[in-house]
Amino acid sequence: MAELSAEQMQKMGETFLAHLPHAKALGIRLVSIAPARVEMAMPWAEHLVGDPETGVIHGGAVSALMDTCGGAAVLSHPQCGAHTATIDLRIDYMRAATPGQVVRAVAECYHVTRSVAFVRATALDDDAERPVAAATAAFTFEKRGA
Repeated sequence: MAELSAEQMQKMGETFLAHLPHAKALGIRLVSIAPARVEMAMPWAEHLVGDPETGVIHGGAVSALMDTCGGAAVLSHPQCGAHTATIDLRIDYMRAATPGQVVRAVAECYHVTRSVAFVRATALDDDAERPVAAATAAFTFEKRGA
């Protein structure tokens, strides 16, 4: 099984996002993609605010960003094919994202079995030393060429 080229991975990541209406609604964009590692960003927006008094983005939007980024990390893994679905997602919220700042997610697909891929992800804002959230997830997938 040949690995995808950088251009093929970039196109795959952009196509993946283009087919997810929620990602478009959240303003999620692809920052970088490499084998088994993806970074995505979600800009602060008023319609994503969960607490109008503080301007903090709703945790569900952060969750969707991390889940989407994790799925893309699975798809970018050299053994994975064109389809994936989340089967387990655990998120630990460590602090509120700073109002007005972009939230980034970085996900790594660190292990695959015959049909399950395991991912770690971190959500960050401008204060990269203090994560907003950390996640672990499992995704189903089809093997490339299967």
